[in-house]
Amino acid sequence: MYVEIGCRVLLGTVLLAAAVGKVSGRDAYREFTRSVRDMGYRPAGPLAAAVVAAEFTAVVLLAVIPLAGLLSSAALLLAFTLAVATNLRRGGATCRCFGRTAVPLGRHHVWRNAFLVGCAIAGALAPAGPVRPGEAVVAVAGGLLTGVLVVMTDELRYLFGTSGRT
Repeated sequence: MYVEIGCRVLLGTVLLAAAVGKVSGRDAYREFTRSVRDMGYRPAGPLAAAVVAAEFTAVVLLAVIPLAGLLSSAALLLAFTLAVATNLRRGGATCRCFGRTAVPLGRHHVWRNAFLVGCAIAGALAPAGPVRPGEAVVAVAGGLLTGVLVVMTDELRYLFGTSGRT
């Protein structure tokens, strides 16, 4: 049960940060749409809108219908992983995963998304049971901290100019 809670909070944190970052302003959304186009996906506008809607939907499902949220998160992140891998084979593009910063796509995006898919699957497969408040707080804190660290990796790569190819 605590694995499920931690995974839901982790995924909710990452997907909420991604969606909010993309719609945090007209420029952020325009740049995200441009990054979708630069990755070779057309029509970029409707696809960008669908991505943001899917991220917000997954966050709501994680909060309201946990299993549906975990499965939709896994499917969404798997699609992102395949899109990144395909673009890396084509020569790469820029990622605006969290809206504000432009980071060159790299293998770290594949590994990050694979980790998140694994978390979604682990959360979906976690056994149910009674929840004690103290342990639940630890699970929430662990999921939140891990989610913030996942989001910050792109921010730090942007700030310190590290290559997206590692």
